[in-house]
Amino acid sequence: MTNTYYKKSSKKITTMKIGVIGSGEVGQTLGAAFLTEGHDVMLGTRNPEKDTVQAWKKKNPKGQTGTFEATAQFGELLILCVAGKVAESAVKQAGVAHFSGKVVIDTTNPIDGPPPENGVLKFFTAQNSSLMEKIQEIIPDARVVKAFNSVGNAAMYKPQLSGGVPTMFICGNDAAAKATVAGILTDFGWETEDMGVAAAARAIEPLCMLWCIPGFLHNSWRHAFKLLKP
Repeated sequence: MTNTYYKKSSKKITTMKIGVIGSGEVGQTLGAAFLTEGHDVMLGTRNPEKDTVQAWKKKNPKGQTGTFEATAQFGELLILCVAGKVAESAVKQAGVAHFSGKVVIDTTNPIDGPPPENGVLKFFTAQNSSLMEKIQEIIPDARVVKAFNSVGNAAMYKPQLSGGVPTMFICGNDAAAKATVAGILTDFGWETEDMGVAAAARAIEPLCMLWCIPGFLHNSWRHAFKLLKP
């Protein structure tokens, strides 16, 4: 298996095979975005015959659909897009060995079952841990990068915001993998802020809570974060 990476200039070298593990709104949005960018995409789902999956396939005829395992085998780069509470089981269902050596974009958040209180979500992780770190432990030979977890799916691809280009915070233990993801983010209309190793997900994942509060309190979901520098 040959992975394709991005140079430091964030210019694409060639197309990639993208495996999207998860067929909800985030998975469908990112799958369609990668197709628009000219990549080969397989949308992974527990049930390829599900109506929403078939509707996505009809709308995106160049895309493929398959099981989690088939998708993990297909992708040179994998994107984990399932609900946080089933992320670990989805990885195991896809087959741990199929993640080995690959860049894995982790979009998940550890959202717990109870509804938000005063607009604030509940997480099932402790303050000094993160879901990303748990995922990295399950697939130790994968090159996991946290991204796309702190914005709604509607703004993940080519966001048009009056405040300018938004910032996506990423982290991970592999520098080359983060360069790959930074290149993707550039293509998708974002600027990237690398926050360091996987432990930084302990700070990045709670951004999901902060992002959701205006939505729950005021039904305002069209926003993103921006890091301002001197």
